Amino acid sequence: MAEQPRILIIEARYYTEIADAMAAGALQAINEAGEYSVERLAVPGVFEVPAAVNFAHQSQSPYVGIIALGCVIRGETDHYEHVAREASRALMDLTVDHKIAFGFGILTCDNQEQAKQRAATDGHGGGRNKGAEAAQACLRMIELKQSFKL
Repeated sequence: MAEQPRILIIEARYYTEIADAMAAGALQAINEAGEYSVERLAVPGVFEVPAAVNFAHQSQSPYVGIIALGCVIRGETDHYEHVAREASRALMDLTVDHKIAFGFGILTCDNQEQAKQRAATDGHGGGRNKGAEAAQACLRMIELKQSFKL
């Protein structure tokens, strides 16, 4: 039996409750697709996610897709702006430059309540689990990349 194609989920674990909920949503979406195995990789925070994506891409482990999950919550300083903007830009550059089938699941929220709503897996977020949405985006990008034979 052939080995299933692999998807890597990179999780920024700074807000563990949010990370767990988003990962649960992503795993459910991938499991529903039924044809992929999943590996999970924890990093301390969102700022470390782009480096982890680059490490994974450069490794000898072939992933058909990568999903980034994490959360940045606005605080009293402009640190939030820098982390959110720079991590997002780095991820966009990596995915375009290296043709990575990617799912972007980095939340940028004003407070914990907004983050919990966007990570909800129990219907309290109106079915808006952003981890699941990132996984669905990644799955679609895998299909698109395969259709172009890249």
